[in-house]
Amino acid sequence: MAPRVIHTAQALVDAVMEVPALPRRGGNVMATSYQRYAGGAVTILLAAARSGAHAVHAGAVGTGANGDLVRERLGADGVELSAPPVEDQDTGVCVVLVEPGAERTFVTTQGAERRISAASLATSAPVAGDLVCVSGYSLVGATRDPLVTWLGSLPDDVVVVLDPGATFAEVPAGVRDAVLARTRVWTGNAEESAALAGVDGIQESAEILEGLLPDGAVVIVRDGPRGCLVRERGSARFLPGHPRRPVDTNGAGDTHTGVLLAEHAVGASWVEAAVRANAAAAIKVTRRGPDSAPTRDEIDAFLAGSGS
Repeated sequence: MAPRVIHTAQALVDAVMEVPALPRRGGNVMATSYQRYAGGAVTILLAAARSGAHAVHAGAVGTGANGDLVRERLGADGVELSAPPVEDQDTGVCVVLVEPGAERTFVTTQGAERRISAASLATSAPVAGDLVCVSGYSLVGATRDPLVTWLGSLPDDVVVVLDPGATFAEVPAGVRDAVLARTRVWTGNAEESAALAGVDGIQESAEILEGLLPDGAVVIVRDGPRGCLVRERGSARFLPGHPRRPVDTNGAGDTHTGVLLAEHAVGASWVEAAVRANAAAAIKVTRRGPDSAPTRDEIDAFLAGSGS
């Protein structure tokens, strides 16, 4: 059986509003559209499932309209939810303001998705080769301690994948070091990677990050529409992207990560997986909503059409 893609992070509901511009402080702006989507960890899981992976959400999902939307969206693509529902609280909301250039601004509440424990995470029962995803956003607040405790209990042959987010470089040093010591795959954007490495440039930051991780770890640094860098065993390769006119960049990085892990789970090398992840992210930015990751067939058609 192929390794599973297991995500431990927060599944939220994205309340997405398209706005002509952000309001000034104390001001007001009229949204031109409004839509609710299942987002957060859902985006990575849907992208992985649509590329053929057995995907599992190990995080907490509440009961109520938001939790129902998360379960419905994951279930429609065959994603398993391993932990029981949180009975007395609903899932939180991330308000996303999307400007005409597709830039996003976020305001996030906290709800049932933060109600995890080492025992609830353990319902996913990782085995050798499974890819367990950790978000830097889970290393702040109530999710931090149970997640770090559970990670420390995992067998060495479970592959921990760290998506650092904007917060990882700022978590307490002891927590940061414990997570890095367990990480076998780093996948972050250029800004997140530079924040921890302390240098600019994806080549330079990837080299430093590789030195912070255990021997044999892989570092993937995304550079938006330009593509991504894959560094493993002291060697780096830059894989060009596919610039497109974006309508919504919300979820592009998560789509990249989901496809990257799904492809590696079914036997692709990290470079081969990243080629397909670059294509998936390029497709995603032309679609609205964080849940609009392409299928494997759509990625095939895109790469065939681009000559890649």
